[in-house]
Amino acid sequence: MADKRMTEADVVAELRDGMTVGIGGWGSRRKPMSLVRAIVRSPLRDLTVVSFGGPDVGLLCAAGKVRKLVFGFVSLDSIPLEPHFREARQSGRIEVLELDEGMLQWGLYAAALRLPFLPTRAGLGSDVLALQPELRTVASPYDDGETLVAMPALRLDAALIHVNRADAAGNGVVLGPDPFFDDLYCMAADRAYMSCERVVATADLTAPGPEPWPPPNLLINRMMTAGVIEAPLGAHFTECPPDYGRDEAFQADYAAAAADPTTWSAWHDRFVAPATADAYERAVAAWREAHQ
Repeated sequence: MADKRMTEADVVAELRDGMTVGIGGWGSRRKPMSLVRAIVRSPLRDLTVVSFGGPDVGLLCAAGKVRKLVFGFVSLDSIPLEPHFREARQSGRIEVLELDEGMLQWGLYAAALRLPFLPTRAGLGSDVLALQPELRTVASPYDDGETLVAMPALRLDAALIHVNRADAAGNGVVLGPDPFFDDLYCMAADRAYMSCERVVATADLTAPGPEPWPPPNLLINRMMTAGVIEAPLGAHFTECPPDYGRDEAFQADYAAAAADPTTWSAWHDRFVAPATADAYERAVAAWREAHQ
């Protein structure tokens, strides 16, 4: 089996301006943050980002990388609205396709199946269709004649996901209780890149996880992935259970820094600019020591 191990810089080198990039995880949970920070440090621009959004969307909006955002929500979970997203949305700096969460899932699924669209009831009776005139409905061809939303496929040029464990061949395991919806992102994309807390031997992927978590979920297989990036704390400050929970204090500091351009510039220089995992971990450790 091919060895697909890469670095964050290798992944960014394969991306291009104007691409449509899907980002796995959801809200402030299991986001591929080391890959997102690498994109922020790069010259990439004019991206269309597809995400059940969290700080991934916020960082990319703050850096001016996003031309269009396709989303079901953008939240930090314990902080309801992601502050950088809120500013970009309210100022009109980004184009948006705002979808019901079920519609976004169905769009990824349609792309994974290589279909042009899938019918769904999600979105009916809401303002989603009124506010997104490019969305269309379709009549059931059967006797019921029901009107359904024709959710278009959300084809991705690239997908970025983060899992607990992976092997060098590109198989990945989620050990926590929230595996949504990384497999769909991978199958909807031309190329998918998977960061992980640790690269292990293939035989170790199915080793029992710690209690009380569910058994290992071999969610991602090697046919779905083009690259594997070993990134300890690669989802920080979002959660990646059972390896670590969401860093609530650090997340609150991130959100507070977003309120002031000068404060944000200093925060960015301290926590986003470092180009290595060791440098980032040292910066976070120093912050924790100062805030104990």
